[in-house]
Amino acid sequence: MEGLILKGIGGFYYVKTERGVIECRARGRFRKDNIKPAAGDRAEIEIQDDGTGYVLEILPRRNHMIRPPLANVDRMFIVAAAARPEPNLLFVDKIAAICELKGIEPVIVINKTDLNPASPLPGIYRNAGFETIALSAERDDVKAMFAPYIKNGVSAFTGASGVGKSSIINRLGLGASFEVGGVSDRIERGRHTTRHVELIEAYGGYVADTPGFSSYDIERLSIIDKEELCRGFRDFIPYIDDCRFTGCSHTKEKGCAVREALSQGKIEKTRHQSYCALYEQIKDIKPWEISESKRM
Repeated sequence: MEGLILKGIGGFYYVKTERGVIECRARGRFRKDNIKPAAGDRAEIEIQDDGTGYVLEILPRRNHMIRPPLANVDRMFIVAAAARPEPNLLFVDKIAAICELKGIEPVIVINKTDLNPASPLPGIYRNAGFETIALSAERDDVKAMFAPYIKNGVSAFTGASGVGKSSIINRLGLGASFEVGGVSDRIERGRHTTRHVELIEAYGGYVADTPGFSSYDIERLSIIDKEELCRGFRDFIPYIDDCRFTGCSHTKEKGCAVREALSQGKIEKTRHQSYCALYEQIKDIKPWEISESKRM
């Protein structure tokens, strides 16, 4: 029988099927083959006489996020705060680039706009071509803002701790009881709250809550080739094939069409700054290292 893995906790996987949600264990061969089922996976399962089951096979994935562990994601809501904590645009742009390269639609969410009504962030991301939601989760109608996006496929939320990600999910009225962490007044950094990834049925689709992180290592950048990185910046794509020289890094070369678009205000400065920072992190990674990381 085929089903959708909703969550995995302590070696147990909860799979939605036509017969309801079945508690399953994975067959031993998954450990042997270094495969770990993830929320969002479509799976073949075998149901036992006692009503529990075994995951026999993971069906082909459209995409897979290592951290947070999610599969077959259609869109990712990337949550940042207009204030408290101070927004880290490199974090947002890094996740957005990973999503673009994995075929996941990024939706940028700017929370806590009541604390900084003049925040430039919504304008930056709308100008870059992203669907962007600006709100105060404590004041606005969160359901009305998010339901049109959630109604199809699997949606996930991610963002640095303290930005209000879990607060938004709770305001969606999904029937989940995700713990909400506060922000330390001293260090303005949120406490780690969510414990696992779980898909919740909502508005005709599914929503995943993803664990909070105290660092920005959402996923190893070594899976991104330096030649691919520019394709993860959608606002660069109209220009990258017009550069004067083949193999342009779009960081400092003369005749770079991306930099020319930047100088003309067609690309936001913060977006190019994030691109350059990410390029510096990955430019010396060897091809064999990238191939090895993709197998992990």
